[in-house]
Amino acid sequence: MINRRRDVRAEFTGQPVDDDVLRRVLGAAHSAPSVGLSQPWDFVIVRDPVTRKAFQHHVASERATFADQLSGERAETFSKIKIEGILESTLSIVVTYNPAKGAPAVLGRHAIADAGLYSVCLAIQNLWLAATVEGLGVGWVSFYREDFLRELLDIPSSIRPVAWLCLGPVSRLHDVPDLERHGWRSRLPLEAVVHQERFG
Repeated sequence: MINRRRDVRAEFTGQPVDDDVLRRVLGAAHSAPSVGLSQPWDFVIVRDPVTRKAFQHHVASERATFADQLSGERAETFSKIKIEGILESTLSIVVTYNPAKGAPAVLGRHAIADAGLYSVCLAIQNLWLAATVEGLGVGWVSFYREDFLRELLDIPSSIRPVAWLCLGPVSRLHDVPDLERHGWRSRLPLEAVVHQERFG
């Protein structure tokens, strides 16, 4: 299952997601471990086409900003890569981080300030794996400014939007991740990232 998971862009069918399936996927996310059992996440379900179109326009602008920084082979490779499926997916889930949850005494966060943020990432991974089990695809959109998303979805300034996830049925999940297929980057072998006793 873990090796089947893909970051989906172009394969969404737009078909409906059953409410019970969506609840199971969100339930898996909400079951993630969290520092001090703070459960510092919230999930905003976005179906409204006007909201999604506004976000898609923002993402397209950020894509252009990034593309302007590239040249040569990198620019040519990037031009062929689809970075989002906002309008093609059935719905979107925005996952947020609220550091006030469980505060002021969040057990385990006193020494690692970002432990709550890491907890939210665990919830996202749970959501992604559960969606894969349910035959759904997930695409994490990362070309956006947090302040734009806060304003778009009325997210308070004290809460951080961590991920805009596109979700829905897909026509297929590719055997090879998109960025590898397009030649942007290859996965490192395990041996390149495992160290014994000391980092060096």
